[in-house]
Amino acid sequence: MKNVLIPTKLDSVAKDILESKGYSVIQDAETSLAELAVRHPDTEALIVRSEKVTAEVVDSLPNLKLVIRAGAGYDNIDTRYCRRQGVDVMNTPGANANGVAEEVFALALAAYRHVPEGDRSTRAGQWEKTKFMGRELTGKTLGIVGLGNIGQLVAKRSQGFEMRLLGFDPIISQEKAAEVGVKLVSLEQLFAESDIVSLHVPENDETRGMVNTSLLSIMKEGAMIVNCARAGIINEDDLRAIKPRKKLLFCNDVYPADKPGPKSVADMADVLLPHLGANTREANYNAARRAGEQLVEYAEQGVTKYVVNKGVPEQLDERYQRLAYYIATVARRYLGDGASIEQLKCSFYGELHTFAQWFLPPICAALSRDFDASQDPEEAEGHLSARGIAVEIRATDESKDYGSSMTIDLFGSGARRVSVRGTIAEGNLVVSRINDFDKLYLEAKGHSLVVVYKDRPGVLARVTGVCAELGINIDEIRSLRDPSEVNSIAILRTNRVLPAEAVAKVAQTVTPEVIFTLSLA
Repeated sequence: MKNVLIPTKLDSVAKDILESKGYSVIQDAETSLAELAVRHPDTEALIVRSEKVTAEVVDSLPNLKLVIRAGAGYDNIDTRYCRRQGVDVMNTPGANANGVAEEVFALALAAYRHVPEGDRSTRAGQWEKTKFMGRELTGKTLGIVGLGNIGQLVAKRSQGFEMRLLGFDPIISQEKAAEVGVKLVSLEQLFAESDIVSLHVPENDETRGMVNTSLLSIMKEGAMIVNCARAGIINEDDLRAIKPRKKLLFCNDVYPADKPGPKSVADMADVLLPHLGANTREANYNAARRAGEQLVEYAEQGVTKYVVNKGVPEQLDERYQRLAYYIATVARRYLGDGASIEQLKCSFYGELHTFAQWFLPPICAALSRDFDASQDPEEAEGHLSARGIAVEIRATDESKDYGSSMTIDLFGSGARRVSVRGTIAEGNLVVSRINDFDKLYLEAKGHSLVVVYKDRPGVLARVTGVCAELGINIDEIRSLRDPSEVNSIAILRTNRVLPAEAVAKVAQTVTPEVIFTLSLA
């Protein structure tokens, strides 16, 4: 692997590292990737930043073996198609994190101290000192949504401002959060108490539109939102409606597409930047250096640590990876989306034990919004470790004759825990046990409401009554008591997603021990 193409404005350190090792490197930031691919069909490795690596690009490079994204996110690369074509995809996680973390404070200070408008006014010869009365960061409450690499760096960089730190991350342990001075709270408490909310989560089905009326309406008057993550996290229409009433400040650096043209949030953003978070000389250098070093290690030593689209062993039925994701999702929902996780213990029975490490990525993806199930086992372990979560893959007792099944136990703060077992039965992915509720046969499909309550007459009637009032059809009901006959579980399969009002009304009606919904394709 000696022919490398770098179709982007990347620090020359990557080219220098590779050429010193005898690689032939073409770096051209002025020509389109599509055209460069036609000109250089012998390319074996590609290093990109925001350039889109599509199926067409991959097909035009028949010798391509590796694509490296000089940065953390890689949604500009068709990783699945690359996998099908035998092309590995790497990223350089953490290389850009500090640049984004520092930008949070640049934006916050610019908004608090009226930097953009003050600059324009003064250049125009005006002296509007009274008009630009500002605010200080010191002593403010900073809410950090997402405590990955960037979120943790934001917490550390805030120390000089003596800020009170609140955090929300559905996977990080309380101990790990405490190391960076963050108090873990619910998302609602974070938005209600923070003077500044900084967003650091990826955009996916769970996070898209998460900042909406319900959260914006409970913010303090004059509070600030800083978005250096992804545009789709915020419901723009909701923010536009509530911003003037609550006198909110909004600083933004991210958009649906990185390209010229009108920006949909231009009418309401107090500070607007063209996606500059990772656009520092230092971040560019770090990402370029990492990309060059990783390519050399990959080609000469076979190091695949940062490959994000690894396949799985041919002998492993990939349906069991989907089962691991499903079981972990059920366990996470049972424990509570806002609960911190201290420990993960897994048991894989029968032939599954051989492939134990390959179940960690889908489990990690179910627990953490910012982890992709296509990443490798080492990255899953590192992701969990960075959040203070201990992982144990237990030895199994095959005399129990559980067949090819798996058990996932999550341990939260205090004595909170949940244990979920699942298997594949008659071709269906099913949860067979939740804690002491055995033989559940909960399939991984459709929409479900799960309610655990103190056993007593009339509860099921109340739950189904609420569904009927809201026009929700029930396709199936399963109800069991635990061996002690103290607690019962009701699982209702419904014809559509249960709205939050339905869940709240059921909770108010039956006072459950646990209540949660599941929606799966």
